[in-house]
Amino acid sequence: MELIQNTPEISAYLAADEAIDHEHPRVRATAATLSADAPDAYAYAKAAFEFVRDAIPHSQDAGDPYVTWRASDVLARRTGICHAKAHALAALLRAEGIPTALCYQMFEVVHGLVAVKLPGEDRWARQDPRGNKPGVDAQFRLDREQLAFTVRPECNELDHPVLFAEPHPVVLQCLREAVDRPHLWQTLPTDL
Repeated sequence: MELIQNTPEISAYLAADEAIDHEHPRVRATAATLSADAPDAYAYAKAAFEFVRDAIPHSQDAGDPYVTWRASDVLARRTGICHAKAHALAALLRAEGIPTALCYQMFEVVHGLVAVKLPGEDRWARQDPRGNKPGVDAQFRLDREQLAFTVRPECNELDHPVLFAEPHPVVLQCLREAVDRPHLWQTLPTDL
């Protein structure tokens, strides 16, 4: 699948915004800790991915009713659904100057993940920090995708090819308005 930048300027994929608040001290401190043992951008990106995937449980898996959406809050509370975890990973990567996009898959509801463009690479590579569990084995890879979920076109599932510099407004509104995760589950978008 060919991934398409929604915004042509690569600088847009390094910017901070309300959800990807990579200038926040908590994001900066976490990035500094993760980069301390990373000799290059690839090692840092992999470490950041594994941190968000493994150290921040998906709130559904953890049974946490709290809804996070801002990267700094995801890092503080150590919980979030796929979209929130994607925001946290994007913030950590952008904090270290790695262009990161938000991207989506369409299942019964919209699933959120990221795409990274590492130095020296000519293409974006999608990564899914959702969190592994039985039946889910997402890995950081550049040679091929190993995402949490594979779409089944025969079931009307879709890999959305557009790479967004900011969270999709429909997704962000849903997260911001959710009272708790059970409420969020009732209102998650089914399309962009």
